[in-house]
Amino acid sequence: MLRLPAVAGRFYPSHPAELTALIRSYIGAGPPEPTIPVRACLVPHAGYVYSGHVAGAVLARIALPRKIIILGVRHYPRGEPAAILSSGAWRTPLGDARIDEALAEALKEACPLLREDSVAHSAEHSLEVQLPFLQVLAPDFAFVPVALGTVQFESLVSVGEAIGRVLDARKEDVLLLTTSDLNHYEDDATTRVKDRKAIRQLLALEPRGLYETCRKEEISMCGLGPAAAMLTALNTLGVKKSDLVKYATSADVSGDPGAVVGYAGMIFS
Repeated sequence: MLRLPAVAGRFYPSHPAELTALIRSYIGAGPPEPTIPVRACLVPHAGYVYSGHVAGAVLARIALPRKIIILGVRHYPRGEPAAILSSGAWRTPLGDARIDEALAEALKEACPLLREDSVAHSAEHSLEVQLPFLQVLAPDFAFVPVALGTVQFESLVSVGEAIGRVLDARKEDVLLLTTSDLNHYEDDATTRVKDRKAIRQLLALEPRGLYETCRKEEISMCGLGPAAAMLTALNTLGVKKSDLVKYATSADVSGDPGAVVGYAGMIFS
């Protein structure tokens, strides 16, 4: 299956040269800093004009392996609640990004909740917007796309534990790239307060704490499910180190503090 781009020209430029130049502006124009190996990262997925600088700050710091699991959001109600694609490629203006079939099959075998489903991925932007960054930074990478809709916490734990087991068993390095924006469409001051509470749980590697904090505090973190699954996987792997690389809101770009979205970029090693 060849999955064609759904948001090129809207969330990011459709012209290859313009897109490459924009990504390079986000990952830094000067001499590159030494990259570090990490097990996972959290990056946003809004339009590049708003959140590309946060994603770029994270991905420029990572020693990107050749195999990547992209754990994203199913924003729309169509398709399976835990959707995976295990063959084919995704096209962007920079070319085709290949799905790692062996890694996808290992994930499906480890987690029966993951269902093969192209419908959930067909219009979903959260995973797509990561691919051009990876194509610029790691041109020979292969990936597995996983999109999680609204599911129960216990199901998120099952997905995360399965991902952790698969990663632990792999001889080669695999990055778990998870994507979420933080609080949505409240004023800037309120959003920053709420986002600090979510970030505190992320840094503490507390999946249930994150889940319950977002529910209790009404933090509209769209990737709560993927983030909780990621933290569970990291706990399974025994990861202890976390770092907030960059935080911003859309008001930092738009200048309008009335109704913003929060963005955090984090690494876990």
